[in-house]
Amino acid sequence: MGAARESRWRTRNLKKPAERQTAVRGAVLLFLMAVLFMCGCSIRRLAINKLGDALAETGTTFASDDDPELIRGALPFSLKLIESLLAESPRHKGLLLAAASGFTQYSYAFIQQEADEMEPRDLTEAGRLRSRARRLYLRARNYGIRGLEVRHRDFGPLLQTNPKAAAGLAMLADVPLLYWTAASWGSAIALSKDDPELIADLPAVEALIERALQLDEDYDSGAIHGFLITYEVSRPSGKGAPSERSRRHFERAMELSSSQLASPLVALAEAVSIGRQDRKEFESLLGRALAIKADAKPEWRLANLVMQRRARWLLSRIDELFVE
Repeated sequence: MGAARESRWRTRNLKKPAERQTAVRGAVLLFLMAVLFMCGCSIRRLAINKLGDALAETGTTFASDDDPELIRGALPFSLKLIESLLAESPRHKGLLLAAASGFTQYSYAFIQQEADEMEPRDLTEAGRLRSRARRLYLRARNYGIRGLEVRHRDFGPLLQTNPKAAAGLAMLADVPLLYWTAASWGSAIALSKDDPELIADLPAVEALIERALQLDEDYDSGAIHGFLITYEVSRPSGKGAPSERSRRHFERAMELSSSQLASPLVALAEAVSIGRQDRKEFESLLGRALAIKADAKPEWRLANLVMQRRARWLLSRIDELFVE
């Protein structure tokens, strides 16, 4: 009995160190796996952010392209890739800005323009395209607000209740997001004449663009002034005649772009010349837009080609737009 009891005691107690070692090894392995997993997440996030940084810069490559149709085909993939990366890194400022600017530009250059050209042939299809353009503008606006919220917590809710106070939080580094958020939002409102809720957001658009103008009035070679050429005509507030305010912004936009951008010329022709039924000015402005050499400034090549296409389309409708 004594020998048997000792044997059982030895068996039990000899197993315990081995079991303890196994348990320790298992705990260490689990710890190492957790560390590796954490490192993997960090490396993955770093890779996503690096890719996001690179992708956020692709706008420069697109801007210098000489084939608008090629860019039209490429942009949807690029924009969806940006959204995929944002799902992994939702506070990446570069990606949020790229999404806000990319969806705005794609919507205007390739969806809204197509809708305008389509209208005389198919009113229903034109309406569908405009609805799509509006949705994309609002998507761009939402990304812009998210970008502003990265630096300024609760920016979005404050913008709804007190637009001027929210805009006042923005600093110089926020100007690109201020501009693209206002541009996309304003464009959506322009396509929503039958939506009182969206039209009621005009004070927010005005607060954003005014703050951008205050912080950096020559941003992107006069882009803010270019936006205001059109916006002044329907602005709910402002001193003096709307057309004169538009002309002041036009002159400044032309000065800051060294008269090498077609967009201010097209904007003034549409916003002011048609309203005043000034056919001669309309033809002169669009003629100047078409005379700009798109290759003179490679960084503006695509923008100029897109706006020159719009200038030609507007001239083709001159007899419809002006009553003799």
